[in-house]
Amino acid sequence: MAKVYNGRYTAQIEGDFVVFLIGMRVNKVWKLNKWIPVARGMRPMLKALFGNPEKGMLGARPAWIGWAGGGGVLAQLCRSRAVCEKFRDPHKPAWKRFNQNIGTSGDVGIWHETFKVHAGDYECLYGNMPRVGLAAAGEHLPVGRNTDSAAQRIGEKPLEETAEAE
Repeated sequence: MAKVYNGRYTAQIEGDFVVFLIGMRVNKVWKLNKWIPVARGMRPMLKALFGNPEKGMLGARPAWIGWAGGGGVLAQLCRSRAVCEKFRDPHKPAWKRFNQNIGTSGDVGIWHETFKVHAGDYECLYGNMPRVGLAAAGEHLPVGRNTDSAAQRIGEKPLEETAEAE
């Protein structure tokens, strides 16, 4: 079990980074023979991600798995989009199987989103949590007097002050 850090923490990462979300959605739950192989296709990709940290992958973890969203999501943190692109090769067999077995049938959906985050243009808070996400990929810092609010952590004025100025 991961060590829990009691109290409030934030995280800091040097420079720009990319958040890459990749997921699947089970559209026809009764078609086990269609969606189980798609879900299993993520295993070799994760092995490649975690087996080659020198390639610039900052971290990866499941973001959610469950029926509320109809499937699962994996969040990846990379130094750049180019770094994320390096992990295309482990995707190729899974893509080929998906196109052959699912294609445009609608039985299973797949998706991804990529977000480039500029240095300092993010904010995070972890309360009584192990190091996850940005805290696992970067510097894990206790919340202090100058980082107590979300506005302070992202370098902006609190919304009340902004509204009063307008």
